Amino acid sequence: MVGGRMAFFRKLKDKLFKSSSKLDEGLEAIVADGGEEEAVEEVEAVEAGALVTEAAVAEPGASSEPVPGAPEVPPAPEPEPEPEPDLPPAPLPDPEPDLPPAPEPEVPPGPAPEPEIPEPDLPAPGVPQPEPDLPPIPVPPVPRAEGAPAKRPGFIGRMLGRGEGPVMRRVLDDDMLESLEELLIASDMGVDTALRVTANMAEGRYGRKVSTAEIKQFLADEITRIMEPVARPMPLYPTRPQVVLVVGVNGSGKTTTIGKLASQFKAAGKKVVIAAGDTFRAAAVEQLQVWGQRAGVPVMTAPEGSDPASLAFDAMTKAQADGADLLMIDTAGRLQNRADLMEELSKIVRVIKKKDPDAPHNTLLVLDATTGQNALSQVETFQKMADVSGLVMTKLDGTAKGGVLVALADKFGLPIHAIGVGEKIDDLDAFDPKDFAEALTGAGA
Repeated sequence: MVGGRMAFFRKLKDKLFKSSSKLDEGLEAIVADGGEEEAVEEVEAVEAGALVTEAAVAEPGASSEPVPGAPEVPPAPEPEPEPEPDLPPAPLPDPEPDLPPAPEPEVPPGPAPEPEIPEPDLPAPGVPQPEPDLPPIPVPPVPRAEGAPAKRPGFIGRMLGRGEGPVMRRVLDDDMLESLEELLIASDMGVDTALRVTANMAEGRYGRKVSTAEIKQFLADEITRIMEPVARPMPLYPTRPQVVLVVGVNGSGKTTTIGKLASQFKAAGKKVVIAAGDTFRAAAVEQLQVWGQRAGVPVMTAPEGSDPASLAFDAMTKAQADGADLLMIDTAGRLQNRADLMEELSKIVRVIKKKDPDAPHNTLLVLDATTGQNALSQVETFQKMADVSGLVMTKLDGTAKGGVLVALADKFGLPIHAIGVGEKIDDLDAFDPKDFAEALTGAGA
């Protein structure tokens, strides 16, 4: 299951390239307009507060400031006083000049083992002793490279989404916030949502320099926060059959969504029945029959042009008799501005309630992401006529307007049960706000 989620997320990121690339290009342009390139090292120093460390490194002589060189510096001064005490002992060997004429001192050097022993001892106390102390002086820069400052570049570099090279950064001011608002509105996030997001971005960041990667990460976090409350799978109830009415405008993907959901519920062990309520379009019936055969789910149909409300009533009767867990009813596509067609949808709901006062238990509104802001008016109208309980967003792979889903969540707060990014059975999956936010903004790429 985890592997399936990972595969869907990868597909989501791949197929949302239009939205993410549009945001990428826009953000890059906004930051570049009035921004300045800064070396990665400088950016990391500012973000990690490493300026003090750099100042300490510039003065290696100071023993109190440079933390990494502290253990190495004390041994260096110690050898210097040592040669001074060795100078007074110099007169001590003077009384020994009488010994060289004597043959006795020559005898001890004769044995081979004795000269081997003093050789390791001589360099330590002798004059060459300061020489081994000199190499430790260049050693301090090595621990500096291996210390905390060296780890910060890796972490902050990943945070900024940059490797080596300059990073473009710009001060977050009113002009930049206005440009960001326009970009989010152009991505169909909606005026109110765009203003709210940019206002939240300004808190604690106004007047500070930010990079494109930092803005993308903030947007992803803010979108996740907005959408987490609405990310809920379609609830299942003990009522049998649980009636699921699927509505939407023409071409939104209702029929395909029903087929995919039915297949997934059947795979989860549920007994599913489909009612082809789009009696005005023969292709819709045929399409559902294909999905039904593929998933092993029965599909109830009616003659072309017959009353869809009657078909819904008969389908409920059959589903009850067969002990079905779920009855999914397709409906004809209708524009939200057609009062006569919307009234027909209301009739279907009234007839279903005669059979079960609590039905339909779920009313799913399927939205086409390519419609952009028009999806907002669709939700308003269908919610009044059919009491929409949840949303399914399709065709996110074919639009640069994925931000409309954020606007819907922010304005209506309706549960988003699933999103679709293609025509295959595994191209419809539960909505995950974090995955969606990162795919939309390109954060974490």
